[in-house]
Amino acid sequence: MERDTNDIQQKAHEEQHFMATDFIRDIVIGMADGLTVPFALAAGLSGTVSNTSLVVIAGMAEIAAGSIAMGLGGYLAARTEREHYLSELARERREIIELPEYEREEVAEILRGWALPEPVISSAVESISADPDRWVDFMMKHELGLEEPDPRRARNSSITIGLSYIVGGIIPLSPYMLVQTPDTALYLSVIITLIALFVFGYVKGKFTGSAPIKSAWQTTLVGGAAAGIAFIIAKLIA
Repeated sequence: MERDTNDIQQKAHEEQHFMATDFIRDIVIGMADGLTVPFALAAGLSGTVSNTSLVVIAGMAEIAAGSIAMGLGGYLAARTEREHYLSELARERREIIELPEYEREEVAEILRGWALPEPVISSAVESISADPDRWVDFMMKHELGLEEPDPRRARNSSITIGLSYIVGGIIPLSPYMLVQTPDTALYLSVIITLIALFVFGYVKGKFTGSAPIKSAWQTTLVGGAAAGIAFIIAKLIA
């Protein structure tokens, strides 16, 4: 009976944590822009053209350019992150050789921040500094807050962001491929895209640990506002 009670208490105390992976973050980045930018472009053009073929051509061109630009941006960001990590890693390795006492004191200061007793700190500093690899790893994680990026991160990020952008962009553009009347296609695109934005925002909220409903409404409002502004500007210019 006591064991059952402990099991129930343990289950009740279990905490739900989610750390969004790089893959999920890349999908969020690509899909968010893919749904919003082509939607805004198509809505804006709908106010100035008499048939949907021009909207489709312009939309496909934007999706192609946007996916390449977003993918390249993701690639460069990941490369920069890795280069920064390697630069800091080389600096830490150099400093434990050239400034060992200073680096040991930095380890001690980090441990003091954890409210450890001084005797324990002295022993821990000696243990950590006895192994250069462990020492450098400790400094990278706890002094600089850096984790080693995946070497394949840049390639994977560019592909994931680019493909997510394409998938997101096809959704608001699809009614224009099926309907010839711009006004009708616009109404369908608005409905489909707002639903997609809401669903995407909800799923994003679930994956990133934020309130799903709040995330859904925020994503929908931002995408809808972008399209609405583009449509109004196009109407005023025309």
